[in-house]
Amino acid sequence: MENGRNAADGARVVARALVHAVVGGVALLAIVTVGSVLGPMVVLDLATPAMAAWWTVFTAVAVQGIPFLLLGTVVSAAIGAFVPERVFRRVLPRNPALAVPVAGAAGAVLPGCECASVPVADSLMRRGVAPAAALAFLLSAPAINPVVLVATSIAFPGDPAMVGARLLASLATAVAMGWLWVRFGKEEWLPSVRRGDGTAAGPGGWRGFRDGLQHDFLHAGGFLVLGAAAAATFNILVPRSLLDVFTGSPWLSVLLLAVLAVVLCVCSEADAFVAASLTGFSPTARLAFMVVGPMVDLKLVALQAGTFGRAFAVRFSSVTWVVAVVSSVLVGGWLL
Repeated sequence: MENGRNAADGARVVARALVHAVVGGVALLAIVTVGSVLGPMVVLDLATPAMAAWWTVFTAVAVQGIPFLLLGTVVSAAIGAFVPERVFRRVLPRNPALAVPVAGAAGAVLPGCECASVPVADSLMRRGVAPAAALAFLLSAPAINPVVLVATSIAFPGDPAMVGARLLASLATAVAMGWLWVRFGKEEWLPSVRRGDGTAAGPGGWRGFRDGLQHDFLHAGGFLVLGAAAAATFNILVPRSLLDVFTGSPWLSVLLLAVLAVVLCVCSEADAFVAASLTGFSPTARLAFMVVGPMVDLKLVALQAGTFGRAFAVRFSSVTWVVAVVSSVLVGGWLL
């Protein structure tokens, strides 16, 4: 009887969480959709056609990204609440060098958003998982999970090479960073991590799922809106002559979008739509935007600094950015 009541309570909790998330997503989608219709007419009356164009780009990016953001946060919350960390210890090889590619590939079947990847990696290390493997999973989970790859295929219709390039470049970056940690990483760079102490990362079960879903959707949704606004502003305000300086140089265009990915902080479930809107740039530059963003942006650096310490965050983020750019250039030059 007690188990039945607990199951019923859990079902009610998750049902309420799903209803709230879906209602919130639908409401946000409806607001943005209505705004996309009425906004250009209003700004044409009150201001200039440039403002109408800004509104059109903003709503196009947001409307396309919201459904994938909602789906991605549902999956991420479910993974955090219902997949025990001991599963990772059982499937990962004991040798850290061998565990790194396995952990990196696990990101394709155990997805999570970048906001959740840092506490998940911290929890894995606390349960005895090798830091190199945990860091590889931290980088790969938000970058190569099925939701992100499907979103990329929709953002770039008829261009499967872009999806494959994102998968390969992101996985290569995650594995390379894991192996670099095996070779050069030091335990003292992670002073906040008490290896194998068995502490839990947070509440689990249905209530953990509800809390994770609500937090991740609201948190990531705000970054999606900011990213859409930044992309629209970039497309409208940056002079074409200045843009030509970067688009005319393959190297400068890659570096510019790699820096923008750090600043814009777009959620990985929606960044493909932002990248697709940057039509003036080469495919390799847009690939760099999608590879760098889920691994290195301002909110992730802040999360890493708060979880692992500032010294770790500076070292790890800087090297990850370089490796991600190099991987994007190599894979983009090969496939795109």
